Amino acid sequence: MDVPKRQKKKSFVEKKIVIPSIVIIAIISALFAMYTSESMELLDNIFNTLVDTFKWGYLWYAFLIVIAALLFSFSKYGKVVLGDPAQKPRYSLFEYASILIAMGLGSTVMRTGLTQWSEVANDPPFGLDAGSMEAILAGNSYSMFLWTFQTFAVFVMVAPAMGYLLYVRKKPRMRISEACRVIFGDKFTDGIGGIVLDVLFLVSILAGGAVTLGLGTPIVTYNLAELLNIDVTFPFTLIVTLVWVLGFSISAYVGIDKGIKRLSTWNMYLAGAFAVLIIVIGPGIFIMNFFSDSLRYLISNYMNFSLYTNSLDLEGGTHIESHTVFWFAYNATWAMLHGVFAAIVSKGRTIKEMILTYLMAPMLLSWLATGVLGGLSVHRQVTDTLPVLDIVQNQGIEASIPAVLSSLPISAIVLILFTVIATIFLITTLDSTTYTVATYMSNQDMSKSTPYKSLRILVAVLITVLALTLMSVGGLSPLEVLSGLMGIPIIIIQILTVFAAKKMMDEDRAWVKNVRKARYSSTHQKD
Repeated sequence: MDVPKRQKKKSFVEKKIVIPSIVIIAIISALFAMYTSESMELLDNIFNTLVDTFKWGYLWYAFLIVIAALLFSFSKYGKVVLGDPAQKPRYSLFEYASILIAMGLGSTVMRTGLTQWSEVANDPPFGLDAGSMEAILAGNSYSMFLWTFQTFAVFVMVAPAMGYLLYVRKKPRMRISEACRVIFGDKFTDGIGGIVLDVLFLVSILAGGAVTLGLGTPIVTYNLAELLNIDVTFPFTLIVTLVWVLGFSISAYVGIDKGIKRLSTWNMYLAGAFAVLIIVIGPGIFIMNFFSDSLRYLISNYMNFSLYTNSLDLEGGTHIESHTVFWFAYNATWAMLHGVFAAIVSKGRTIKEMILTYLMAPMLLSWLATGVLGGLSVHRQVTDTLPVLDIVQNQGIEASIPAVLSSLPISAIVLILFTVIATIFLITTLDSTTYTVATYMSNQDMSKSTPYKSLRILVAVLITVLALTLMSVGGLSPLEVLSGLMGIPIIIIQILTVFAAKKMMDEDRAWVKNVRKARYSSTHQKD
């Protein structure tokens, strides 16, 4: 009995990628803690140089990945099933879309939907006057643009390779290095090259998870502080964070079906009810009209937002040039995580169903959030009910959120609902992150099992400790910029996985052998 136990303990995690990743994160965190201002200045300089040099590259990368997503969906590859073509998908379409929405959006959409327009209105593009009505309209349309095809194409286009690897070729390890084996061969994949690829993934995702926890917390703390009439302090933030962590740790422990799936579907109903409530008790007619205008402006200016570099302004730029590049770079760091998780939950789905669901479902909900929340805050600004632009400039985005929500009737209920929805979004995002990282770390056969529950909790603790350590010393900003910088190698890896997916399916003639030819069998297998 002792030998099997020792073997099981030895195979708990893949130490050759886990240990280097944790060491790198620990060193970076220590340096940020000791040299916060110097780290921020150095990283800012590096990032600004990269933005100035490769601004065009980031924009074209995001645009071309959308084209790749559409080509995969509507070509022969789109009909390839991830799994047994005769079996039903693991989740219903509503459950599946809800899970992808919860992973793809998170609590960030609550913040950008309500306040992103203000940053653009204060520093508008296209030669518009700051604070003008058209600048405000451009700002809300830009908020919608952030959650359109480019973002979700970046998130999903690792999934075809990872899903095919897991559910068709049934490989035991769900890792980027394994997906790229078909390109680089066995020597590279099993050697130092494969380790480098996997360590890059883990470092970027652990850093990104910590940043998400750190940046998502103020959305809740400021609203709770408004409700309780107290100041936002670090001990208060610590308590809120630990409660949050308890929530996503429990969800991660019980698994996808009992955790993420239930929370995701419940939150869809709750978000819908919240939107209806805002329209009924708020300026509903204005919100609907402004949403229509915002959508019109977005469609009319989609290419302007997509490829705008403002190259003729040699003395500087506006908010959206640098922010769009940062947004795409930051999204790229999450591409691996989203792609791996999308692959995990897409058993039984075709590649077309997977890609189009991820492109459309989160985008439509984000437009709803931006239309309702952005319309509400814009109404408060243009009717002089609340100086939203002044609050954002003088007190910050976080302070503007409870201020806008408190301007509504039954503001306490509104604040509570907003906070609950944001909390569930963050829980499901971090739960998905925890589950995916545990899957990646594990030495189990992922085609036959799920990651150990104890490993999921260990990952949750690791992300939490990193986030709290950096929050306590004000180091989240450098880590956020670092996450953006790591988008550069991740972009290259993502492009490789797209070619890897095509090559694997070509080798197997999957569009002939692994497609639906009849109705589902009665077997509905779950992992």
